[in-house]
Amino acid sequence: MYFTAEPEHISMLRQMVRSFAKKELSPEKLRAWDQACEVPREVFQRFAQTGVCGVTIDEQYGGSGRDLVAAVAIIDELARHGAAIAGPFIHCAFYGGVNISENGSEQQKQTLLPQLARGELLMAYGLSEPNVGGDLAAVETTATLSADSTRVTINGTKRWCTGARFADFVIALVRSGPTEEKYRNLSMVMVPLTTPGIEIIDIDHVGLRYARTCDVVFDNVEIDAEHILGGIEGWNKGWNMLASEALDVEKLEISSVALGIAHAAMDEAWEYAQQRRQFGKPISAHQSVRHDLVEARTKLQACDHMLYHAAHLAQNREPCSVETSMAKLFIGDTTLEIVLKCQQVMGAYGCTSEYAMERHVRDILVMPIVGGSSKIQKNNIAARLRLSQ
Repeated sequence: MYFTAEPEHISMLRQMVRSFAKKELSPEKLRAWDQACEVPREVFQRFAQTGVCGVTIDEQYGGSGRDLVAAVAIIDELARHGAAIAGPFIHCAFYGGVNISENGSEQQKQTLLPQLARGELLMAYGLSEPNVGGDLAAVETTATLSADSTRVTINGTKRWCTGARFADFVIALVRSGPTEEKYRNLSMVMVPLTTPGIEIIDIDHVGLRYARTCDVVFDNVEIDAEHILGGIEGWNKGWNMLASEALDVEKLEISSVALGIAHAAMDEAWEYAQQRRQFGKPISAHQSVRHDLVEARTKLQACDHMLYHAAHLAQNREPCSVETSMAKLFIGDTTLEIVLKCQQVMGAYGCTSEYAMERHVRDILVMPIVGGSSKIQKNNIAARLRLSQ
């Protein structure tokens, strides 16, 4: 079940995000960052000073206690004011905080989690590759453990590494044993992005331009074995780490961004429709526009319910692979429909940089694709519900 009345502490977090956005995320800044494909790190650091990055981390490691529903609400609210800071928050609280809390060694937790709780570290994901999309277990990037088990050498290329230009580490899924044992010989390694032998290559893309999505190329990159996620005991256990909570939570992160963008588009179109006059009255008085807006808002509320229902299950560690996949599928596809409808309400003005709608459209276009495409989610749902084939 999902809650119908938002808990007070989450409402307070939303208000804090709104206050921060009013001060730091002006339309002019968001437009400039989008054009530059870059968000100043210090802006995120000021946001982190509020303490919000600790919402996925237990108190014993410097956090405020694991609260995935609150974390999802923060992403949702941030994305309503532009996805520029929602991204770095995900890289810190989720890619870092959730992953290391769930899979890190005790030493990694003690060393890294307090820094993540303070917003001092950002993690990028390195899962896909040029020849590997949804079939992540087919990765070709290799990692070799030294004879004394103290060093790891990495070779290969990871693709679609969102945030690799501004992150401190890339958490990479690597082949650490024979390829014939597809799901068994995989490991997750945390590679400092300043390590010699790494080349970062930008990939130009239509939406979420702040992200600086990149290829990360490893050419005989050597790291200490202590950077294996989970420590040396995590060697060859990467698939279990990835296929457990990590992918379920990632689906929630992306869905939260999509939801926030759709809310922003809805608000802009709703206001515009009441101000813009045609044929002697606001366009919101014309039935076709009224129906478009009401249908869009109704679908937006359905997205809200699906997201927070799935987040509630994940927070309580209840089985939620089906629910998170359904949320990702429905929200990814439906928010795209909502934002395009909102753009149509605004007509030609929805296509100009004078309004944020143009950016909302570019950002929402990628949502049915990133974090596991809609086609993959349909396959996941069918498999988990044991649909005969």
